[in-house]
Amino acid sequence: MSTNRYNLEGGAPAAAEATLRYITAAKYEGDWNSSLHTHSCAEMFYVVGGRGQFRIEDKVYPVSANDLVVINPYVMHTETSLDLSPMEYIVLGIDALELTGRESQSSQFYITSFRGGDVQFYLRDMLREMEQRPEGYETVCQAILNILVRKLRRNPDFSADFSVSVPQVSKESAIVRRYIERHFKENISLDILAEAAHINKFHLAHLYSKDYGVSPISHLLSLRIQESRYLLQSTDLPLAQIARITGFSSPSYFSQSFRRAEGISPTEYRQRCRARKSGG
Repeated sequence: MSTNRYNLEGGAPAAAEATLRYITAAKYEGDWNSSLHTHSCAEMFYVVGGRGQFRIEDKVYPVSANDLVVINPYVMHTETSLDLSPMEYIVLGIDALELTGRESQSSQFYITSFRGGDVQFYLRDMLREMEQRPEGYETVCQAILNILVRKLRRNPDFSADFSVSVPQVSKESAIVRRYIERHFKENISLDILAEAAHINKFHLAHLYSKDYGVSPISHLLSLRIQESRYLLQSTDLPLAQIARITGFSSPSYFSQSFRRAEGISPTEYRQRCRARKSGG
């Protein structure tokens, strides 16, 4: 996998509607690292060529050349390429921008296809600016980003919309969130999370709930449930193995937690998914 990433070193102009954090050009070369992850910023992917798929939370979506994928902050996702048609894409990391409601898709992401050249033109222009770094390149990149967002809003084929949002999240909460998302399948306690952030566990619980509206342990459980939903849908693994893979201490605790979150047992959930797939 060849990847060229360029980070902006300065701040955004005061009038910017959104802040470009980074731009990355990536092409599959047989060593694609495909693991679920999130970002504290929104990401906007444009598939330049080839074919692949995005896993967003517990569902998989095929993508191909000219597809645009926008994913909100803190949404679990990963992208993979198809070996026979290697995927190439350009991705922007964007602070202070979030998708808002749409009719047909989850409010956490948006996928559409653009056959015109405007989106790729603006992305290529930003890449050139970042590669060559002429005087004022950061200001130019911020301006291009805002033009691109406005262009997308005007396009009748783009049925999403954006809102400007600048979350005020503490450094400690952000550290813990990243830790949870990277290690949620492991044995994690509030003590371990507090140690990762170097703060008292009671202070952490209060701070995290204030920043994200949910306790760190509740967030941990929700990620485990989310992963278990995907495994129940897409595999025939026994419940005990799914419980172990997703970090639950026992199959009974997994079943109890799943029923509390989903309102049905893991077995019932799997049966319903299979019935939907078979048209029953």
